[in-house]
Amino acid sequence: MQCGTRILLTTLLLTSGFTPQGACTEPKSAMADDSLPESGQGAKPAESDIDELNNALTTSLETHLKNLPAIKSDDPESVNAYSTRGDLQMFLGRFAEAEADYQKMVTLKPELDVSHWRLGIAKYFAGHPEQAAGQFDRYHSFDNVDRENGIWRYLSHRVAFGKEKAKEQLLKYEKDDRPPFREVYQLFEGTMTPDEVLKSIPADLPESARESRLFYAKLYIGMNAAAEGDEKLARQSLRESTLNSWPRQAGFGPNYMWHIGRLQYLKLQKP
Repeated sequence: MQCGTRILLTTLLLTSGFTPQGACTEPKSAMADDSLPESGQGAKPAESDIDELNNALTTSLETHLKNLPAIKSDDPESVNAYSTRGDLQMFLGRFAEAEADYQKMVTLKPELDVSHWRLGIAKYFAGHPEQAAGQFDRYHSFDNVDRENGIWRYLSHRVAFGKEKAKEQLLKYEKDDRPPFREVYQLFEGTMTPDEVLKSIPADLPESARESRLFYAKLYIGMNAAAEGDEKLARQSLRESTLNSWPRQAGFGPNYMWHIGRLQYLKLQKP
């Protein structure tokens, strides 16, 4: 998603400053907590590793949420405060509350609506896929070549209107950039399998580049499998993306998406 559309997060959660809207330097995300348990690269960690990670996160997030100052509800200057609280609510799995806080940002500053991808994701997780699809459609009118918005637009349309309708809305991927997103689009089109997407990632890449591609591939294989109703594949893929340490240190966008995969995995684990 475009860096110029993000909102300043004034919170202790960020370990480096977040640039104001319109600038393009990414911060290290608040939730990239170096104290959280790490998983060994290439290993198959026990389920307790994710439980340990989630327990540590929940404690930290609850503490930060509790310590937030009161918000002046009708003050346009409160947009940043709603942004921060919305992120905390989202990462705690309180999707309706996150949606409300993100929506309040738009109420206070309507010009934010067209580029508010976090609101679209909150709507998706809160069980409002049609509204999520509308949100990502508006973002598409703002930036019709954004690769990751195109993914979320497809997923929302898939859940709201069915696979064939979603494929009609799928962004035409005409450039060979941002791997593995091209392969993810081919997965949506039905011209690649999940295994082929993973095998397309070169084994001889530098470790960080390879882990980045593996993270996004497994994240979106898992999210697509969840939308398709293949819970076994979804759980396997999202478990592996959650145990990938790269996104937690890679900046706001990757870290936010790491939480999204973690949250979808937790939803699938519930009876």
